[in-house]
Formats: sequence, C-alpha cells, structure tokens
Amino acid sequence: MTPLDDFPCMAYVRQQLIARGLGDLNGVVEASIHCAGDFRPLNSGETVAVAVGSRRIDRIDEIVHQCLRSLEERGFSPFIVPAMGSHGGATPAGQMEILSRLNITESGMKVPVAADMSTRCIAVMSGGVNIHFSSAALAADHLVVINRVKPHTKFKADIESGLCKMLTIGLGNAEGAAAFHRAAVGRSFGIIETAAALVLQKVNVLFGIALVEDGCGRLAHVDVLKPDDLIDREKKLLRQSAGMMARLPFDDIDILIVDVIGKDISGIGMDSNVTGRHRDLAGSVFTRPRVSRIFVRDLSSGSGGNANGIGLADFTSTRLVKQIDMEKTFVNAVTAISPEKGAIPVHFDTDRRCLDACLKTCGVMSPDMARVVRIRDTAHLEYIQISKTFEAEIEQNPDLERVTPWRPFALDASDNLENFDPYEN
Repeated sequence: MTPLDDFPCMAYVRQQLIARGLGDLNGVVEASIHCAGDFRPLNSGETVAVAVGSRRIDRIDEIVHQCLRSLEERGFSPFIVPAMGSHGGATPAGQMEILSRLNITESGMKVPVAADMSTRCIAVMSGGVNIHFSSAALAADHLVVINRVKPHTKFKADIESGLCKMLTIGLGNAEGAAAFHRAAVGRSFGIIETAAALVLQKVNVLFGIALVEDGCGRLAHVDVLKPDDLIDREKKLLRQSAGMMARLPFDDIDILIVDVIGKDISGIGMDSNVTGRHRDLAGSVFTRPRVSRIFVRDLSSGSGGNANGIGLADFTSTRLVKQIDMEKTFVNAVTAISPEKGAIPVHFDTDRRCLDACLKTCGVMSPDMARVVRIRDTAHLEYIQISKTFEAEIEQNPDLERVTPWRPFALDASDNLENFDPYEN
C-alpha cells in the first residue's frame, strides 16, 4: 500500500438517509394486487405479457416472480417481455442476457421470455410522431408493466422515469425509443405523458406495478396502478421518490471519484441527479453539486459492456475502456440521440495517473486543499469517502458521521486505489 502524497487525507463518512425497506415482499405484492381490483380473465388461460426493464432494482426478481404467481393463481397465462428500448445491443439475445443478470430467466420464473425486437405502430401523436410498441407484448391478451418510479437523469417534468416511460419508450424497443428521442429533442420529454395516455387507450393494460426505493436503495413502496388512474398516481409517486432520493451532501466538489458506472445502475451509467452533470442535445445540465472533474474507475459487471454515460466523465481508466462493448454502447448512445455520452474520455493505465490529471486540471492552487469525494456508485450513497477539506462541514451537519480516521489516500502495488471499504479498521 502506497500513500498518495499529493492528495489530502481521506475518511469514510456515513449519511443519514431515509430508510423504509419492506419485509414480506411476496405478501406486499399479492396484497397490493388484491386491493387494486378483482383481476380475473373472462376465459381461463388468457395471456399476459409482463414487461420488465433493464435496471437493477432492489428485489426486482422477487417482485416479478410473485407477480407471475399471482396472475397464474387468478387463471391467467403470463410470460415475460423485455421493455428496455435499445439496451442489450438491440438484440433479443442481448436483452435476454440483461434479464438473466437480474435473475430473471425462463427456468427461474417458470414462464417463457419473449424477446423480440419487432414492433408495430399503434398510434400517431400530433406532429407525426409514431408510437411503436413491442409485437410480442401486443400478441398477448393483457399487459402488466413493472418499473421503478424515480427522477430522470435528463429532464424534469410531472412524469419522469417509471411506468409511463416504460409504456412509451421501453416497450417501443429500439425503433420506438429512437423515434421518441428524436421527437423529444424539439418537444421535450414532457411528451411521455401524452404518449402514455395514447398507449393506455390502444393497449389492454391490466395494471402496472410501481416501485419506489428509499435513500439507501432498498425497496420502500409497492403500488399497483390501474390504467384509468395510472398517470395521476405515478405523478404522486414521483414526488415521493424524489423526497427519499439520496444525494451528495456538498455543493462544491473539485474531484468526484466514481468507482463503478453501468446501465444496471443508471440509464447513463451514473445518475446526473447525484453528479450534477449531464450533456445532451435536448439540454445540458450542470447543477448542484458543482463538480469540476469526474474520474470513473470501472464498469459494472451487470452492464454487459455497455458504457453509455462514460462521456460524462473527464477521466477514466484504461481497464474500463478495455471492458467496453463498443457496439452495445454506441447503439444505445445513438438511439438516445446522445453520442456525446458514448464518447471515451482521456484515460490512463493507473488510478495514480488519472488522479494526478484530475488534480492538475480541477483548478485548485494547492493539492492539499482539493475537495475530493469518492463513491462506490450513484445508487449507493450511504457511505462516501471524503477529503479532510470537508471536515468543518461534517461537524456542522448532523446527518453526517465520520466512521474512519483521516488517512492518506492509499494505492495498491499496481498504483490503483484500494477497494472501497467503509468498514476498514
């Protein structure tokens, strides 16, 4: 272990975040479906396409499994359809692989998975915007959508990430997602609400399962929404989600180190609601926290090589670049009309060189005064590592507790940072 002498000493701190994790999830899901209505098929065996996305949502495999069993108990014949736009390289095999990494497989769920990228145009919005929809989902008698409701990384509106987005973009597969993103450049993503209303008129949606996570990334709320009030209730859940979302506790950061990014963590690899940074043709965002330099160290194994969002970093490691599946990344970036987020930043072979480049370009006059924050990823912010330059702010913030001593930043024998470990002695 080699100390990084140019950097200020670092310590781990714990944030007091909203924690409302659920217990008996199977019971919660079944009770929520029961309370929402008496869902029964007119004819035994009517099919239900259960739409599942690409995000790593807390306990998503348990939720999907219980939803399938509840449908079967009521006399339906469910199957799973991927609802993830162009993810997985816009191929059936790629999308099946993503579901598998979420523990959602045919053998585990005991139902078929219909991964088919073909679509049909089911409606045309004003201005000539075609709404494409999964052919596999349309082949079913009914549709159920399951997704997390949360603030979006790109835009602010009454409807952001959630069931409506899955209905309009996720289930549009690659063709629909691309058409929608093109339309949003000039009309904003507020059109999600309008498009969702049209989809609900054209598709036989049985219900939606809306999920809300707490500040610690644990499932906190499950709500079953019927189609007639799905949009209005999702708006309320978005406000609930935003109120619980974890954020960094500082306004100004010179260097933000993100250990891992990935599509399973955020649509753009690292959530801009956390980093304060987003570049996009539809509008670039640079908000709180104000971060001068972002260094991304690695790509999550759950991302399957899709490094969309790496273009939001200033520096990265050569080892991350070697893990990138260029085809998956570029297809996703182009479909989302965001080639800038697939651009590969300056990269070096070691963390030492990346950190040195951050320090030289972040604008601080003295290295020991740099305001440095390190996080595991943007979905886990209960523990963060910070530089001693934040010491006074920690003491003044009752929601922050230092849990390790101040120590020099340590590098291993390969000149890379030691593992992120808030439980170190």
